[in-house]
Amino acid sequence: MFTPVRRRMRTAALALLAVAALAFGATATAGAAAAPAPAPAPAPAPAKQGPTSVAYVEVNNNSILNVGKYTLADGSNAFDVAVIFAANINYDTGTKAAYLSFNENVQRVLDNAAAEIRPLQQKGIKVVLSVLGNHQGAGFANFPTEQAASAFANQLSDTVAEYGLDGIDFDDEYAEYGANGTGQPNDSSFVHLVTALRANMPDKIISLYNIGPAASRLSYGGVDVSSAFDYAWNPYYGTWQVPGMALPKSKLSPAAVEIGRTSQSTAADFARRTVSEGYGVYLTYNLDGADRSADVSAFTRELYGSDAEYTP
Repeated sequence: MFTPVRRRMRTAALALLAVAALAFGATATAGAAAAPAPAPAPAPAPAKQGPTSVAYVEVNNNSILNVGKYTLADGSNAFDVAVIFAANINYDTGTKAAYLSFNENVQRVLDNAAAEIRPLQQKGIKVVLSVLGNHQGAGFANFPTEQAASAFANQLSDTVAEYGLDGIDFDDEYAEYGANGTGQPNDSSFVHLVTALRANMPDKIISLYNIGPAASRLSYGGVDVSSAFDYAWNPYYGTWQVPGMALPKSKLSPAAVEIGRTSQSTAADFARRTVSEGYGVYLTYNLDGADRSADVSAFTRELYGSDAEYTP
């Protein structure tokens, strides 16, 4: 005989719970609405007309963020590509295999990508990781098999994906081929490596610092990987030298300038030649933390018709 009363009590309790839930939901919604929205990412800098300008930064000594501190009169970036210099190709004597290695400074940049890489990318600057030999016998030109080359290509593309980079730059120096019982350069190694890397990252940058045994071994078994590169540049700073590759002029930099060491007059002359001879890339090296606006303006004036402004 107590059933109707219990039902009424249960119905009333449920109604109270529903009212409480609605009230809590309204309060939570109001609270959420009151919370400040996250700040939007900064808009990319205005696009500019003219050659692609590249800046290598020695991150052992300088911040990669320096690349984003130079703008032209219209607000566009003075530099288009920032190169983290440099990761290494090392050799494991136990497994007899090459592996990708980062010193503490490169690792710091990668681990702090949110603070050191994303700000550049948000401005529209591409960030590429350069890979360099390390005196251990491992290099891009002496992988003994296609499988070994592909395994290293996987390490490279995995790194690009993990840290949100825009590509890989190859610099075949300081390998010391033959050290630790490694092989000498062969004709197939770099072709297999570049082929695998391009397959792994079809939309990312692959560039070549045009030096070393790898740079002269771009064709094997009927496959020429020249066209797999987005850019190739002269590696000898203070000189003008057209990379001997089957790439259009738009992807080549005959100019090579070391900022602070190559004279401003030479930098300006190379920039004029870049434009007048129809080349699409202008390479610079060793951008440091000082105000280098005079050095940068020497070539941006010729490339883009504007001085460069430095913002600390």
